Amino acid sequence: MIFRQLFDPTSSTYTYVLGDSNSAEAVIIDPVFEHERRDLALLRELGLRLVATLDTHVHADHVTGAWLLKQRCGSQIMLAAASGAEHADRLLQHGDRVAFGSRYLEVRATPGHTNGCLTYVLDDLSRAFTGDSLLIRGCGRTDFQQGSPAMLYQSVKSQILSLPAACLLYPGHDYRGLTVTSVAEELRFNPRLGGDVNEADFAGYMNHLGLPHPKLMDKAVPANLVCGRPESNGAALDEGEWAPLTLAFSGIWEIQANALAELRAGEGAAGKLQLLDVREPAEFTDALGHIEGAQLLPLSQLAARVSELDPQRPLVAVCRSGARSAQATVLLQKAGFKQVASLNGGMLRWRAESLPVVGGSE
Repeated sequence: MIFRQLFDPTSSTYTYVLGDSNSAEAVIIDPVFEHERRDLALLRELGLRLVATLDTHVHADHVTGAWLLKQRCGSQIMLAAASGAEHADRLLQHGDRVAFGSRYLEVRATPGHTNGCLTYVLDDLSRAFTGDSLLIRGCGRTDFQQGSPAMLYQSVKSQILSLPAACLLYPGHDYRGLTVTSVAEELRFNPRLGGDVNEADFAGYMNHLGLPHPKLMDKAVPANLVCGRPESNGAALDEGEWAPLTLAFSGIWEIQANALAELRAGEGAAGKLQLLDVREPAEFTDALGHIEGAQLLPLSQLAARVSELDPQRPLVAVCRSGARSAQATVLLQKAGFKQVASLNGGMLRWRAESLPVVGGSE
């Protein structure tokens, strides 16, 4: 099985990717709206096909990426029937199974933080994804969204801490950088739910937290009740579509050599597109040669000379292998360039595709 844990520093949210190695089918748990491109890039690089997004609950601190991912991948949106959300493809109940290839997640209802909280347990009981029901040495608050200390206590004790002691528990958030815990650890060390804490102890603890409401609650909850579907129906998904680009997991927009050649061959493309070679002058005329029409501007000088470039025109950065051009795109994006990409594989890939160059040698 393929497993990845991703993080959103703004909301301290963890997103989880689980993939079946044999079928290449995958699910994502708790995707974040702003990280749709990151998640798609990871799926592509791992060779996975997204079949479903699973939210553990209706989040109050970030907007789910479920709707965006469905537009890109055709994946099904799944969350609890008790959530009251609209636009879901499958409303989950306790005991349901969500399959991805030969693997599956068991759905366990764990209300108390919200009515619609779910915990997803991997088929071999080796991992569970607890959302906000159980955090590392803590738990989700119970003072809004139908929260109930009594209900959360029973949920965690009966559905999560009843799993095998070695079962790894992956929370929806952590604000200290902790990534994983286990049933054994939480039974022993969780100050709210471990040890000899009973329901009365827990309720007394939770009823006196005195926490402020999440800053994004008024935005996030309504958005998540429609599965992250924007009011405009999400028409603004076209950034990065000025050319046939792909987004690397590193966050860099890339264009393939053949795609760049076709773009330049198109009518008017050569006049609109800026082609920037960021190698050193000696490399520009070495054995690899350079692409016709490319402007030489070494990476070492780019920051000082960025004003020589037009931020209103799309730009492709080129180097020997793609490393320096990727760095150049980051620098240009920080300088305000919106339509900028790196040539994947650089001049090495360009030459490997037998595309024309100026100078160079066979």
